[in-house]
Amino acid sequence: MARRTDSTTPGRKDPSGAPAPKKQRFKRIRQIKAVYQMTVKADPATKWWLLLAVGAPLLISVVVGIASGHWIYFPLLGVLLALLAGMFVLGRRAERAAYLSIAGEKGAAGAALNSIRRGWVVDQEPVAFDTRTKDMVFRATGRGGIVLVGDGPPARVKKLLEAERRKVARVVPNVTTHLFTVGDGGGENEIPLAKVASKVQRLKPVLTKQEAAAVRQRLQALTGIRPPVPQGVDPMRARPDRKAMRGR
Repeated sequence: MARRTDSTTPGRKDPSGAPAPKKQRFKRIRQIKAVYQMTVKADPATKWWLLLAVGAPLLISVVVGIASGHWIYFPLLGVLLALLAGMFVLGRRAERAAYLSIAGEKGAAGAALNSIRRGWVVDQEPVAFDTRTKDMVFRATGRGGIVLVGDGPPARVKKLLEAERRKVARVVPNVTTHLFTVGDGGGENEIPLAKVASKVQRLKPVLTKQEAAAVRQRLQALTGIRPPVPQGVDPMRARPDRKAMRGR
């Protein structure tokens, strides 16, 4: 008897070479499981937040369904809401865990800046580096102006930040420059690592797109020859994996 070789054979790929839908579903489930395990390891409170996010919609939907007599429709709606809430909470907690895992590492501020999705151009390497203390300054340019973020103890990195601000002022004297340091948020212009990207994105636009591009070109004159990034977090690779957070 001849053996079947058509594309419908279980476990085979379709003619286009794409994985079968069943395998794609299993892959997504494995990714979500991996993200959950990584997140709970870094932030054990995640499992309780997930339990609340999933359990609350289910409980409310069952109670409303019984009270209204629609004991099938509302529980089904509750399941969908629970899944959405669970994925949302897992994504946010996974992002927080990713920042916790790199907090205190050299280059963490650059990794946080690189997680900005759009509207800002971030220099991939530090624009200032103290060879003695290993403190660094990272720069981003956008419609909100110029952002300089110090990576190091806030009290110590301020001198490096101020020196870089003076350099920037000589090239683009009329452009707003924002100075931030990564810390616990207790000091002036101190921002927790997890809030660096959101803080920059909320800055009020002061430049047009064309002006921001022109400022970026003029800042290239400050690039020069930079020292290599020290051992620690690679800003190019340490940014949070947002696709993994969404289970893709």
